[in-house]
Amino acid sequence: MRSPKGYLAFGTNIGIKDKTKDFGVIYSEVPCKAAAVFTRNNFPGAPVIVGKEHVKSGVLQAIVINSKNSNVATGENGLKNARSICEEIAKSLEIPVTSVLPSSTGVIGVQLPMSVILPACTVAKSMLKPNNLEEVAEAILTTDKKRKISVRTIPSEKGEATIFGMAKGAGMIEPNMATMLSYIVTDAEVEGDLYALLKENVDQSFNCLTIDSDTSTSDTVTLLCNGLAGKVKPNEFKQALLEICIDLAKEIARDAEGATKLIELKIQKSRDRAQAQKVGKSILNSPLVKTAIYGGDPNWGRLVMAVGKVFDEPIPFQGLEIYFGGLAVKGADSDTLKKLSDYLKKNTDIVVDVVLNTGNFEMKFWGCDLTEGYIKENAYYTT
Repeated sequence: MRSPKGYLAFGTNIGIKDKTKDFGVIYSEVPCKAAAVFTRNNFPGAPVIVGKEHVKSGVLQAIVINSKNSNVATGENGLKNARSICEEIAKSLEIPVTSVLPSSTGVIGVQLPMSVILPACTVAKSMLKPNNLEEVAEAILTTDKKRKISVRTIPSEKGEATIFGMAKGAGMIEPNMATMLSYIVTDAEVEGDLYALLKENVDQSFNCLTIDSDTSTSDTVTLLCNGLAGKVKPNEFKQALLEICIDLAKEIARDAEGATKLIELKIQKSRDRAQAQKVGKSILNSPLVKTAIYGGDPNWGRLVMAVGKVFDEPIPFQGLEIYFGGLAVKGADSDTLKKLSDYLKKNTDIVVDVVLNTGNFEMKFWGCDLTEGYIKENAYYTT
């Protein structure tokens, strides 16, 4: 898989919890123009606090990530540990400490095992390899079943620029300002306000994703641009970045804890974005809607319920339209309900259209079904 120029990386196991990869570093040979968005949870992890400080300058050169432990709810000691990790990585790579962005993901409320993390930081430079970003995509996983990667290439003044995106996340997911963990790196030289560009793309992708309505304490999306491929056309970069973000959001929903189906919901003819967001999230966060889709139950009335419980956005019932895979189901007869049940049972990608007929705004959202697997995964998460 093609990687952007100038990035070295590694992912390895250092024994944080088990024998799977749990530690990774991404490093650019030159400083990068950078931006990041983070969780709005009121109890952000220590790496989020430190990461916000470091990305303020708009310049980063390395990202250090550990999985299996989120370094959240760990107090002053957790902050000290996050800073120590950045310091050791900076020494190893011979870059300013503020050029390092830390991330952690995993169980909440447990101190990081610094006795294994710091030694790994000190030898980070010797472990870096070119064209090795896929290894990091594996090292950041927790309950995920597979890596999530999306790549695009676009023309640049030096030939071609590559944009490489990776993400992790399978539970505790309803991003609000960001996503679980996602890192997007490119050799494109991107002009303009990078944060505004990233935020706009996140709002159309990760912020339209929900698995279980829970906003993680560690959510981070980071974009690094080292410019080695030269300048690109802003609109082409923006479109490619959006495609990557949507790809990753859909892969997170598809790989959600216990999930068997990806749900793509389009809210059509809404008054505006705010109305579409409220209704879309209400539908995809409904356990009754999610379980009906899992079981192939043609209970379209649950969508009516989910639209109707958005109390501050009353939608006229007469104008409401509901479609599954293009099949109109509101007021359906027994033959149509049989077709709906067959559609739900035979497909793993479920397409739902809800037409509000209150305006002309359209917006897509992504989610998944709710199964016994989700309950088992989270009932015994720490045991």
